[in-house]
Amino acid sequence: MAVAAGAIERAAAPAGDGAVPLGDAEFRFLRDFVYEHCGIALGEHKRQLVQGRLARRLRALRLPDYAAYCALLRDDPHAELGELASAISTNVTSFFREPHHYELLENELLPQWLAHKRRDGDRLRIWSAGCSTGEEPYALAMVLAEALERHGAAAVDAKILATDLSPQALETARNGVYPLDRLGGIGDERRRRWLLRGAGEYEGYACVHPRLRELVTVQPLNLLHDWPMRGPFDAIFCRNVVIYFDQPTKQRLFGRYAALLRAGGHLFLGHSESLHGISDDFELIGRTVYRKRA
Repeated sequence: MAVAAGAIERAAAPAGDGAVPLGDAEFRFLRDFVYEHCGIALGEHKRQLVQGRLARRLRALRLPDYAAYCALLRDDPHAELGELASAISTNVTSFFREPHHYELLENELLPQWLAHKRRDGDRLRIWSAGCSTGEEPYALAMVLAEALERHGAAAVDAKILATDLSPQALETARNGVYPLDRLGGIGDERRRRWLLRGAGEYEGYACVHPRLRELVTVQPLNLLHDWPMRGPFDAIFCRNVVIYFDQPTKQRLFGRYAALLRAGGHLFLGHSESLHGISDDFELIGRTVYRKRA
């Protein structure tokens, strides 16, 4: 079967078992392509990782070698972009990862925000940028739903936006179905309230409660491209995402985050990430928690 415009012919049998070499020219092309479209900087030390990770894509697409894969990317850069980004990045996430962030939301930020929004009739918006398979936004939704009830703020227009580039991760996030062994960060009371245990073909899985689905909107988004949303957001969670970016890309990204956050809005980063020397738009107020300067 030919790729569009007949650029290359796909192999009749699957390839990419790890023995197919990644040549110098192909690695340079992939390195430049990934940086341009995803902001991910791949050094020479990542060459073996790229070769191993993309071997699965060669098999899936029935391509004979990496030259054919590069030709596919040249022919239609966007069709394969999500799969490529997913293959070369590590989507590690869990429910209530870095629990001090959720504690700050629950005990301090949400009570303050909801008091103001009930009074002013304003909306509340949180963005999970790089949501991966959805554990982060659904954990946020649990905390938010409980706060709305606790503070008598059911009338407040409150939503969580969850975005990612990986098609596979987004599919899992939309489904909201997780193996029971992935629920370790959720306490027993929240498990009983917010998760529906599966039966039959879903034995060993749990599905998030419909109330959480009401609060979470899952959408594809490339952080380097145009953003359709206008904000403003009260908080942005961008945790363990910018570890793949170089300094100029981080500076541009955090500048765009600052533009979408309310004055005094909060930015949450991963445990190994920092804004030191990158952005003056924020002040550090806690462990990997930043507040937008007025």
